[in-house]
Amino acid sequence: MSALGADPARFLDYLKVERHYSPGTLRNYAHALDTLTRFAESLELTGWGELRGEQVQTLVADEHRRGLEPPSLRALLSAFRSFFRFLAREGSIQNNPAAGVRSPRMRRKLPEVLDVDEAAALVEVTANDPLAIRDRAILELLYSSGLRVSELCNTRWRDLDTGQGLLRVTGKGNKTRIVPVGRMALAALAALRESQPAGADDPILRGRGTHPLSAGAVRALIKRRARQQGVWKRVYPHLLRHSCASHLLESSGNLRAVQELLGHADISTTQIYTHLDFQHLAKVYDAAHPRAKRK
Repeated sequence: MSALGADPARFLDYLKVERHYSPGTLRNYAHALDTLTRFAESLELTGWGELRGEQVQTLVADEHRRGLEPPSLRALLSAFRSFFRFLAREGSIQNNPAAGVRSPRMRRKLPEVLDVDEAAALVEVTANDPLAIRDRAILELLYSSGLRVSELCNTRWRDLDTGQGLLRVTGKGNKTRIVPVGRMALAALAALRESQPAGADDPILRGRGTHPLSAGAVRALIKRRARQQGVWKRVYPHLLRHSCASHLLESSGNLRAVQELLGHADISTTQIYTHLDFQHLAKVYDAAHPRAKRK
């Protein structure tokens, strides 16, 4: 195997073993590096240090012409930059040829959210059987704590401090954070544990045997419960995360606290919810201000 092929393989091993990247993320990186390697080989390069920034820009432009959308191009470039930083730390290259390369701008799409009444209607499942008790606990916890579905599925009873109302979750990049759990979510979790006795090391959401419930199963049950509860929007786990963040920001205005709750590494990721907050303000203003009311 040439150096061009060996270096991406070592980088992927590093992401898997040391950075604990998920299988899906590793597949995306592998695809990006395969694209980069084939391009470098077409230029008859013998080492990554020979690659120049304008050549990487050409690759990005070629992929754009083939129909790759701006979000995918940004992900591609991000993988390239990470790979070249890895090589630079090892001393294999002197400069990062992808550092100054630009991708086409993408229009940032505002996340959909439920309004407060819709969120309440969704989570207030009548808990009159074991499945309903479980589903209510899932919905309450997602909306209460803004969890990603992977974080929800991986939580165990030992991670929950019922006295303090706190939950330890492991998010992206294997990073751990502590999130608050609301009163209604704690009550739903207590009902779940009473209906399904479990040990400290057991997953909060049990699937078959002792295995955690899968993310796919959570998505399916949320979609089903939304229809049963009369919520006709497209409902999925991340919608509850968006709704939690938006409602907290509307009430508190504390962007930094919402960032910590969601586990965003960069506050710019959280700032998208300020646009939702301004939309909410605009609607209230149009409806209520004497000089803005529509006749």
